[in-house]
Amino acid sequence: SIIINLNISKASFSEVVLAEEKRTQKLVAIKCIPKKALEGKETSIENEIAVLHKIKHANIVSLEEIFESKSHLYLVMQLVSGGELFDRIIEKGFYTEKDASKLIQQILDAVKYLHDMGIVHRDLKPENLLYYSMDEDSKIMISDFGLSKIEGSGSVMSTACGTPGYVAPEVLAQKPYSKAVDCWSIGVIAYILLCGYPPFYDENDAKLFEQILKAEYEFDSPYWDDISDSAKDFILHLMEKDPNVRYTCDQALQHPWIAEDTALDKNIHESVSAQIKKNFAKSKWKQAFNATAVVRHMRRLQLGCPQNVESGADPLSNCTYRCHPTSRV
Repeated sequence: SIIINLNISKASFSEVVLAEEKRTQKLVAIKCIPKKALEGKETSIENEIAVLHKIKHANIVSLEEIFESKSHLYLVMQLVSGGELFDRIIEKGFYTEKDASKLIQQILDAVKYLHDMGIVHRDLKPENLLYYSMDEDSKIMISDFGLSKIEGSGSVMSTACGTPGYVAPEVLAQKPYSKAVDCWSIGVIAYILLCGYPPFYDENDAKLFEQILKAEYEFDSPYWDDISDSAKDFILHLMEKDPNVRYTCDQALQHPWIAEDTALDKNIHESVSAQIKKNFAKSKWKQAFNATAVVRHMRRLQLGCPQNVESGADPLSNCTYRCHPTSRV
């Protein structure tokens, strides 16, 4: 599964193109999945669609429609055009604990909604958090439900999955786990938002897993010297080794760092952005389309139809959307 991003993206078995609804000229992202590539992966994509069909939340990228042709499956997704979380933080000149608290509150609201519906995301990480628009006060959106699981929809969750630095200890221990794994990941994200580096790191995966299994992390000086005790307490409750003691989304939303006024207003931008650049530099950032540039580009062009999607007529030509062939990367 791939992140539905403002960037027109490509994955091992699917790609995303920018498209326009003919009637309203509203821009959307269409995830194009060749059926040949789905052989053996049908369960994964069916699971993602089942999850997406169930959810409607202001901070979650929505599935608008599904189309099918002989050779392809097309998922019409809400377009989020504000870019990645880290990029936005780096671009800011001013960034505080309060900003981080507001971001985490939105994530908690969305994940609480998922959990209330019996859905566990299982792959929460900064790369899956995208801004809805380029507006200064844009909301944050959760994307990529490729690893999501509906509780009670089969076996007990015990499959080790997710992204190593963000997975909870019980996942690595290959024990049965629950929605508490998402709360751990939110704790890791909150930690990174306040210092710019991950709580667990080692070039050697075995050593990294050992750190996570023991829940061994520090609030290192000088990076945490100006961070409030309330923020540290919040993280400690989410990055709690025992999933039975770990805060739920409900409890986290009631913590003073989220619900009250304990998040500090001090500007921590210089230190945090320097650490993000050092620890999360990705070549794909440089290669990715800038959101506004893509939108402007699409507006300037005479929008055509996809080419070479399959032989014969364009499968989307009779539907409500039109795509541009150059909108692929």
